[in-house]
Amino acid sequence: MHTLTSTHFEFPNQKSVYRGKVREVYTINDDLLVMIATDRLSAFDVVMPKGIPYKGQILNQIATEFMHLTADIVPNWLIASPDPNVAIGHLCTPFKVEMVIRGFLSGHAAREYAAGKRVLCGVALPEGMIENDRFPTPIITPTTKADFGVHDEDISREAILANGLVSEEDYLVLEHYTRALFQRGTEIAASRGLILVDTKYEFGKTKDGTIVLIDEIHTPDSSRYFYAEGYEERQQRGEAQKQLSKEFVRQWLIANGFQGKEGQLIPEMTDAYIATVSDRYIELYEKIIGKPFVKADIQNLEQRIVANVNLFLSQR
Repeated sequence: MHTLTSTHFEFPNQKSVYRGKVREVYTINDDLLVMIATDRLSAFDVVMPKGIPYKGQILNQIATEFMHLTADIVPNWLIASPDPNVAIGHLCTPFKVEMVIRGFLSGHAAREYAAGKRVLCGVALPEGMIENDRFPTPIITPTTKADFGVHDEDISREAILANGLVSEEDYLVLEHYTRALFQRGTEIAASRGLILVDTKYEFGKTKDGTIVLIDEIHTPDSSRYFYAEGYEERQQRGEAQKQLSKEFVRQWLIANGFQGKEGQLIPEMTDAYIATVSDRYIELYEKIIGKPFVKADIQNLEQRIVANVNLFLSQR
């Protein structure tokens, strides 16, 4: 299968390129960003050696759909999506923190809790919880925004303000937007038989100082979903939740001796396993978007992207 694992484009009036764990971002004319969602798979802040077919298209199309579905409550950076793998929007100055919000004790929070921690990012956690229990109220547990290949680090609201990473005035806006987006995402997920468990949002400022949502929103790379049906019964029986997220990849890596720590080797990802990962991403797309996934032609991925982006840029 053809996958997009790196790009080396030269668009008209291109100024620079930033390569993240999954997305590659081209700056055009100091005012536009062309964000290309590759098929790279990242887990534990490590990029896996093989791409996942259609993953970039899935991430981009979920994110752009949710940008439209939340634009009435939080402004965002998006202008257009001229290609299945591409979003184009306003150039923004990103904040140096990622706003993680958790409705349930899952993933990283559950691992920290199991290790005995009862405070996460300055937030006190209730005693007596088990993995995947719902918090009384969603909690915000920010992380520092790491560079490529560097682990994100948990950080408290107090440390963010004390270190001047975000002003108090701006941080209050980020908190408000984070809770509003999570509430909207929770409602949409519930309407489609899913539970939005946790997610992260990134924000930036436009040239006129407006705080906007950037990057992605409610994708399987940034969010965790459970199936709503049977959730309570599984919790009562102490069973694992049926979920749609990247957590199944993390669990597979952990089971095969990899958590991104020094000296650990990435286990072999066979073609058969990669196909199952692709199928899981398609399943999540269809569940959360509520319609069938239409596979784009990937025979000439790079040429398709260049043609579509250049056409968009020529018409501006």
